[in-house]
This record gives sequence, structure tokens and C-alpha cells, in this order.
Amino acid sequence: MTRSATADQPRESASSHDAASGAGAEGQAEDLLREHDISSRFRTQLGWWGWLVGGISVVFSAYHLFAAFYRPYNTWMHGSLHVAGALALIFLLYPASRRLLNTRAGGNKWVNLLTGRHRGVPWYDAMLAAVAMACNLYIFFNYQHLVSNSTQILGYSDTDILVASLGVILVLEATRRCVGLPIVVVAATAIAYALFATSSVMPGQWGHRGQDWSEFAANMFLSSGGGVFGTPIQVSADFIFLFLFFAVVLLRTNIGQFFNDLAFRAAGRFTGGPAKAAVAASGLQGMVSGSSVANTVASGSFTIPIMKRAGFKPHVAAATEATASTGGQLMPPIMGAAAFIMAQNIPDLEYNELIVIAVIPAALYFTGALLSVHFEAKRNELKGVPPEELPSWKSVVTRVDMLLPLVVIIGALLGGTSPMRSALFGIGTALAVSLIRAAVEHLIPVIANAADQGKNPWTETAKMALAVVYVLLAMLTSGARTALPVIAACAAAGIVAGTVTTTGLGGQLGSGLVTLAGGNFLLVLFMVMIACIVLGMGLPTTANYVVTATVAAPILYNHFDVPLIAAHMFVFFFGILADVTPPVCLAAFAGAGIANANPMRAGVSATRIAIAGFLIPYAFILEPALLLEGTATELFLALGTVILGMIGVSSGLAGYLIARGTVLDRLLLVAGGVMLIYPDLAVSGTGLGVAAVGVAIQAVLRSRGRGADTSGSDSTGDSDNTGSSDTAHTDRVGSHRPS
Repeated sequence: MTRSATADQPRESASSHDAASGAGAEGQAEDLLREHDISSRFRTQLGWWGWLVGGISVVFSAYHLFAAFYRPYNTWMHGSLHVAGALALIFLLYPASRRLLNTRAGGNKWVNLLTGRHRGVPWYDAMLAAVAMACNLYIFFNYQHLVSNSTQILGYSDTDILVASLGVILVLEATRRCVGLPIVVVAATAIAYALFATSSVMPGQWGHRGQDWSEFAANMFLSSGGGVFGTPIQVSADFIFLFLFFAVVLLRTNIGQFFNDLAFRAAGRFTGGPAKAAVAASGLQGMVSGSSVANTVASGSFTIPIMKRAGFKPHVAAATEATASTGGQLMPPIMGAAAFIMAQNIPDLEYNELIVIAVIPAALYFTGALLSVHFEAKRNELKGVPPEELPSWKSVVTRVDMLLPLVVIIGALLGGTSPMRSALFGIGTALAVSLIRAAVEHLIPVIANAADQGKNPWTETAKMALAVVYVLLAMLTSGARTALPVIAACAAAGIVAGTVTTTGLGGQLGSGLVTLAGGNFLLVLFMVMIACIVLGMGLPTTANYVVTATVAAPILYNHFDVPLIAAHMFVFFFGILADVTPPVCLAAFAGAGIANANPMRAGVSATRIAIAGFLIPYAFILEPALLLEGTATELFLALGTVILGMIGVSSGLAGYLIARGTVLDRLLLVAGGVMLIYPDLAVSGTGLGVAAVGVAIQAVLRSRGRGADTSGSDSTGDSDNTGSSDTAHTDRVGSHRPS
């Protein structure tokens, strides 16, 4: 998916040198994706196996589109088909080890065949794919037996338990291959707790009655409402796949490049324009992307070089892109596909209502990011891109139809249409727009000139039709592959959630944490924040939310008077922010690879730029009006103080508001900003006074002629050791401007 987004971006004004640079950037992007994004480490040298993988992928995607129109099976049977196809494709596409991606051209042929170091799919992965599909199809074909009264009374057969055992193990192995080890470690810990943490072993309230393996495997794989086939997989099969396919269709229509051009045209000429445009464009692309890392690489391969040429230091450019791409996972209507599960987890809350509630927190996050890059640019006197070097309004307006699929899908959702049907409407609109553009730009001119060129117009039409069929098949194939990591993560997260539910671990964690914090609400919030960041490290968005919502959210609404939506949004925010929080800030690491910057330095800068994201969850927990849980007066008062607070914190950390700051005024701005965000009139008023003192100090400094810092040091006091090529002025941006 990300490769097509990168490769298909037009560069109307690029020279041949730029085209060569673009090809090199694309190759670097692919390498970075394979390094930092495990879901991109799939086999590409499949040989004749490619026909089998392609066939399964097309059938898999076509079935889900058909099932969205007419559901032929019940929820459990539908989920079993969903997981069966996904696991089979994972074992065929993803090797057991990254080293096995490098096939051997020489050596002993039989050794290569035995170890899997050859072109195609190793024999053992083909066997695992068949066994994984068989385990899930066993549920499909034996559904009546599994739900019969005799089975429920007499228990499961040995065959049932064997299938369940293999099913659980294969789900974990498939997840390890395409999602990574962190979620598997969490799941394995949960399994160990279920099997061994009995009351006779664990102290105090931490033990439970215990489960043997047969009971555990049956609960996790032979239950229609829990474990592997719990809410995450049900939502994945019903909604998430359709929206991921919608994202694939959008990217095939070059909407990502359109977002870039629109953002650069709108914001590129202002102070720090390239960074502000990158924030806007990456946020828009993040709406339809399910991965912070993939979005960082896809967008960053274009935006980071432009930011560097505009004068932003490499680690700041990488941090800006990572912050924006991570924030894209918070953007409704998709929210990294987690919104669908969140709507299922909160009773009496419809998905259509959730995406409206999520608008304000997401807008505040991006407002904070824009403030951070603005003050960074002001401090270092970084100007915008000259208007003549930006995409023309004409080129943007002539492609405005590319927004139609998003308009249709958001309009349908807000109008009360189900997410499933809304996704179908969006997919249909995107395909229609793409076909109409292809006809207008290619088919009609070819037919009109066919007679002059001595060509048969019907032959040309047939060629175009075959090309359309090929593109549709490619979309079906890409849609299936894109969904694989999400499906595996949902299945593994279901095991974690099922274990927490069946053992009562959630309540024990909550009471233990509250006791540890001495009942102090703010201290509990801080501990929950740390837990969510740790749990979210290295996890994709959907699994991230499932785990944090299962383990951490109940602590807030069971022990304190926190609204359900506020608790779930709190853990969702901090789970996502793990991607820009050191030491495991994968999005920042990926951006640093593109920018040739120090990864940890990029992570620290990303945390600073994303500081609003760390403050906003506390604000809407303490003032639910920000989540539309209050009056209009409360909402606007909270918005005003929060925005003023973000200005104080962002300018204080950046070291510039109206002049280059000193340690004292920066501390006053940060302290006053934090107090302003706290939704208490007395505290906010005090914070306003403290921040005002900081502003006054900077006003005095400005009157004495102390302006922006041009020495090349960044806002954290680090000196720039990257060389003049990384800090060139904006007059060099035109050499590689956006189309």
C-alpha cells in the first residue's frame, strides 16, 4: 500500500535529476519500512506461488465486499472465514525470520529447499498455511456441533481441543511474523497468568482459581464471543477490512499527492511553511492509513527533504513528520481503525456520534503540533516557500474531485448510515471518480485520435478495459495484504482481552494501582499514562487500543467518576503516542532514517512537538466538556484556556514567543501553560498571570533588540552538526518543489 502511494505520486515539474532522486528516495523508503515496520517484511520473490497468493487474496477481498452487501453466515462463521484466509496468507507471505527474505542464488539446492532460502514459499510455511486455514474452517464446517447442547453439557472432544490448541498457537506465530514480538509477549504473559497464577501461587488478591490448557484453549478459540473471535475480530471482519480497502482505493487514485499539494499551496508560503504543510498533509493522509510508521515513510520521503532544504534541522524535520503521522491515527472518521472497536466497547454510543466527539481532541492535537513548528521556525527565522514555487491553485482545483470519496463517506456516516454501507459508498465513489478521470484523460483522447492514427477505437477501448480489470485485481490483492497485520493483531489482542475477562485480572490491576497511588486521582492518571505508553510500544493502532482499553481503561471508570468515553479516549491517546515517545518511538526512528538524523534525538524532538498530545487527555478527563459532555459555555471556556495553555507550553519549549527566550521566561511560559490547561478557574487564572510574566520578560528582551536566534542551535540547546547542506535557506527549496 505504501509503495503504491509513493511510486504513484506525480511530479509534474520535476526534472530528470529529480526523477532519479525520487526513485532513490522510493528505494530508501522501502528499506526503511522493512527496517522499522514489520508488516512490510513480506516475500516479494514468490515465483509461481504468486498466482496462489494472488488468487487467495482476490477471493478474500471479494468475499468481504460481497458479505458487506449480503451477510451469508452468522458472526462466528464469518469471523472464522476472516481469520482462515488471513492466517493462510500470512504464512505464505511472511517468513519465520527476516533473514529468510534474502534468498540464495547459489549453494546446495536441497539445503536451500529444506531451510526455505529459495525463491517462493518454503514447504513448512505452506504446511502451516494449510493447517491454519483448516483449524478455522473446522469451526465453519462444525458450527452446529460446537454450539449443540450435547457439546455444551458433555464438553469438547479431543479433536476440538487439538484444533483449538493449534489455532491459538498459530495465531500467535502469525502475529509474531507480521506484527512483531511485543504483542506476542503481552499475550504470552496473559496466557501464563491464566495457566499458573492460581490463588495458591500468587499473593493476596492477585491469584485466581486457575485454568488448565484445555479450558483455556477452548475459551480462546471455541468461543463465539471471546478470545480470538471476540469483539476485535468481529469488528475487523465487519468494518475494518472495508475501510482499509477504501484506503487502498484512495491511494491508488493519488489522493496522497493531492493532500500534499493542497497543504503546501495553503500553508507553504508562511513562516515554517514546509513543516506546517507537512503536518496538515500527513494528518489528512493519516485518516486513511492504519500505521504511524508506514505513513511517516510514505509522506516523509517527500516532506522531510523539503523541510531540510527550508532550514529545519534533520532531527526536527523527522520529528515533525513523525508527530503528524502519529496524529493521523487520532483523526476521525477512521482513527487507525480503532474507532469501530471503541464504538462497540462503549454502550449507548453510536459510531456516528463517536467520530463527532473525537474531532475536538484531534483538532487540538494538530493545533499543538502547528504551534510547536511555528515557534521553532520563528526562533530560527525560517521563512516559507516562495508562492511561485508552490503548486498552482489551478492544479489543485482541477483535482478537487479526489476529495469526493472522503466527502461521501463522512457525509454518509454523519447522516446515520451504517459504517459498513458508508465504506461501500466511499469505495464505489472512489472507483467511479478514478474511472471517469481515466476515461477523460486517456480513453476519450485515444478514441478521438484513433481514426487519424489508423487505429481501431474498439481495440483501444478493449485495451483500456483490460487495464481497468488489472487495476481492480491489483486493488483486491493489495487490500487483502494490507489487512493482514490488523487481522493478526486483532486476533492476538482478543486473546489478551479474553484472558483479562476470564481471570478477573482487570479488576485486580485497577484496585492494585489505586492502592499504590494512595487514591490520588492525578497520580493514578499519570500511572495509567505510563502503562499505556509501555503497552503501546511497537503495537499497531487497533491492537494498541484493544490492549489498553482492556487493561487500563477500567481503572479509570471503575474506581473514579470518569465518563466511559473519556476513559477510552485517554488510553487511546497515550497508546498511540508511544510511537513518538522514547525509547521505542518507531515513527520517529523511521523519520530519522529518511532525514539521516540521530534516531533518539528525533524521538526527543517528536515528544516536544507532540507535547499537546500529552496534555489534552488530562484536559478532557478533568473537563469532559471537551468531549461534548457538558454545556456550550463550558466547552468554549475549556477550549480557550487549553489553546492559551498550549501556546504557553509550545513557545516555552521552543524558546520563542515574541523574542528568543531565557531560561526564566521559558519556565514561566511552560508552568503557566500547564496551569491554564487545568480546568479550574482559580488555577487557570493563576496560570494566566504566570504566563503573562513570561511574556512581559520576552517583551523587554524584544525591546532591547533580542530577536530570533540565528546561531543554528535548536530549541533544546543542541548545536547543529549536520553541515550546511541541512540548513540551507529557502531559496534552495525550488530545486525540488512539490508538483
